[in-house]
Amino acid sequence: MLIRTERPEDYRAVEEMTKRAFWNLAVPGCTEHYFVHQVRKRPECVHELDLVLEEEGRIIGHILFAEANLLAADGTEKKILSFGPFTIEPAYQRKGYGRKLLEHALEKATAMGYPAVVIFGNPENYICYGFKSCRRYQVSLQEGVYPVSLLVKELQEGALAGTEWRYMESPAHNVDEAGFEEFDSSFEPMEKGYRPTQELFYIYSRSNVVR
Repeated sequence: MLIRTERPEDYRAVEEMTKRAFWNLAVPGCTEHYFVHQVRKRPECVHELDLVLEEEGRIIGHILFAEANLLAADGTEKKILSFGPFTIEPAYQRKGYGRKLLEHALEKATAMGYPAVVIFGNPENYICYGFKSCRRYQVSLQEGVYPVSLLVKELQEGALAGTEWRYMESPAHNVDEAGFEEFDSSFEPMEKGYRPTQELFYIYSRSNVVR
């Protein structure tokens, strides 16, 4: 097993894997492979944390970080990280590969001096890595709004203590999907359909933690 930075010659393989992993997961179809394609081009993308996981020479995992910001009540900004998509080839999921890749990435991010990571994700997938509800760190989207799916991990203990924060999502994640259809047309067609995970996504993405 090898974890290394992604190279341009890896791009297509990573995008194909991403489509396989996310297809019909949250909604019928998916756009995550296009999201990866676009985020790499953005200045907020942290290329040192654009990582792939190889097993016997085959790419079976990928994670991509971008810089975002937290805005304190007094107007102070703190540069942090977000990541996504975080992808493991379907046949290799639930076998420990994702843990190896994410823990490696978080260790590297800590060594680079970033104070925290904030993501939108399924809490059941991330609390085992030390992510907690945004409410515990007083990180909101706007006053009084603490989404269930907004998760926070301090990389430096106490980095977010003592004040309230507004999460300012990375501009890299504001992807214009106007070119998606043309981009996706070059990939193997896949049939859209329903999976129970779509209802879980619907619930989490529309729920907030109350005070």
